[in-house]
Amino acid sequence: MAFTKLQFRPGVNRETTSYTNEGGWFDCDMVRFRFGTPEKMGGWEKYSGKSFLGTCRALKPFVALDGTSYLGVGTHLKYYINEGGGYNDITPIRVTTAAGDVTFSATNGSSVLTVTDTNHGASDNDFVTFSGAATLGGNVTAAVLNQEYQIFNVVNANTYEIKAREVATVSEITVDGTYSPTLVVASGSDSGNGGSSIVGKYQITVGLDTTVAGTGWGAGTWSRGTWGSGATLTAVGDTLRIWSHDNFGEDLIINVRNGGIYYWDKSTSSAPFLPAVELSSLAGADATTPTIAKQVMISDRDRHVIMFGCDSETNIGVQDPLLIRFSDQENPLTWSAQATNTAGDLRIGTGSEIITALETRQQILVFTDKSLHAMQYLGPPFTFGINLISENITIASPLSAVAVDDMVFWMGEEEFYMYGGGVQKLPCSVRSYVFEDFNTQQQEKVTASINSSYSEVWWFYPSANSDTVDRYVVYNYQEKVWYYGQLSRTAWIDRGIAQYPISASTDGYLYFHEFGVDDGSVNPPAAINAYIESSQMAMGSGDNFVLLSKMIPDVTFSTSTSPSPVVDFTFETRNFPGANYNTVSTSNIARTSTVPIEQFTNQVNLRLRGRSFAFKIASDDTGVGWRLGTPRIDVRPDGRR
Repeated sequence: MAFTKLQFRPGVNRETTSYTNEGGWFDCDMVRFRFGTPEKMGGWEKYSGKSFLGTCRALKPFVALDGTSYLGVGTHLKYYINEGGGYNDITPIRVTTAAGDVTFSATNGSSVLTVTDTNHGASDNDFVTFSGAATLGGNVTAAVLNQEYQIFNVVNANTYEIKAREVATVSEITVDGTYSPTLVVASGSDSGNGGSSIVGKYQITVGLDTTVAGTGWGAGTWSRGTWGSGATLTAVGDTLRIWSHDNFGEDLIINVRNGGIYYWDKSTSSAPFLPAVELSSLAGADATTPTIAKQVMISDRDRHVIMFGCDSETNIGVQDPLLIRFSDQENPLTWSAQATNTAGDLRIGTGSEIITALETRQQILVFTDKSLHAMQYLGPPFTFGINLISENITIASPLSAVAVDDMVFWMGEEEFYMYGGGVQKLPCSVRSYVFEDFNTQQQEKVTASINSSYSEVWWFYPSANSDTVDRYVVYNYQEKVWYYGQLSRTAWIDRGIAQYPISASTDGYLYFHEFGVDDGSVNPPAAINAYIESSQMAMGSGDNFVLLSKMIPDVTFSTSTSPSPVVDFTFETRNFPGANYNTVSTSNIARTSTVPIEQFTNQVNLRLRGRSFAFKIASDDTGVGWRLGTPRIDVRPDGRR
């Protein structure tokens, strides 16, 4: 008997064929590498039992001076402040009508209410809150009318339709991420119009959760996307809703990409939370305060509020996609550049628009659609300076770059990049796998994140046949290896004020990650299907057939919560590199004791024959966590035929 150790190179490689990648791993899902060996990833559990409306693409954790923890949550429909698991709606108000501008009409036997408001400016799915209404005379009472509604149909510029519902807050009727009201049906007595004192407060127009492809030459900015692909529109309301946000003290400055800039004062956080208001509307704001931008940032080192791709001091309201403006130090309300303050502006000379900006320990990196620049604080009289770092780079989306200390990682178009003093392309062993199955029309949805506990950079992206994010790819920057899998997450923040990383899912819930070993999106938790499969391995030159007769497992279940965790070891053989696998043999490898010293299955009998074989470890039961060691197999020559 001659036992051979099964030792594989760390990381997954899809840049060659399975046969060429002998001694490596070829496929996986929900598996990571630590210390060179694969292990099942941790599970997740709901942040709270309450959900939010819309697709979340922005999370901002912060702690107030009184020690209260908050979490900013920006979706394509709302902006919330999460406190204690509950969602407080602080979505800014677009316009408030004068009393009497709004009237209602109902139809007997229907829940549909027609609202008349001349030049209302609303769109489908917008939210409006009414006050001052009187009963229509029957089932549609004043209490029914005087609450928040989602518009389901805009008829024309002067009328739209809502559905009368029982009294409740929108948060109370948000079920599994869906607006779920209990409707009220009008009676024959509902013949009134609500009176002459009705006031309507319209929230800012909702955004899109799917990028709309443009048509025709010039629908988007030059060089965005591959040649011949549909451009993306850049008008507010026609682009993916992406929020940026940052703390000014314990307050928040919030920006809708290519839209308005808003300020939320923490002092208004007693229930109900008041909406964020336009920054330019605050008392003391000067006349040159920006009103539109692509991104907002607070420079941590020098305390300047910085706007990227905003309107200029001399042309308020007209967006310049390459302009950067910064406020006076420690003053978000002073933007007019004077000799007595540090406000000012810079304009980037390459590219057609700023895509994103990212703060590192030493500088702020600014990405355009074709270049990377470094913005540094210089002090008076110039305040900031900016230098070109690299041209001819690409970046997939405004959310596709992350900083780890002084290193920055990002996904480009067909490439991955790293900056650590200089730009370089990241060698990627799964590059073809990712970009050959990638929906380029929805690349703005790419989200980058950090899982620092495991030295990982994650990118979530939509596969070729999906309009939603359904895949991930991971770069382990400590071990310099890649792996991937399937998971739907639209936003992610690393652990910090919370013990665990927090993510947002398309089901309307936030999740703690690296929490247990199971899928906590359902109750009771479900199993996570995790596996990793090797490439084909041949004995010697591959001329001879071999016989696999025995296997001695090596796996630890130290993270398991089940008293009897089980994984499947599968060996598959082939006669030729392109042939189908022969007979499959799968054996259960089980721990028989819960004591700290694991007792494994001693030996497994196999009876497989072929010129090459592949190995797979998988688990699909609840409570199972595992890490692979170095199994051994008895492999014997078995002739050439």
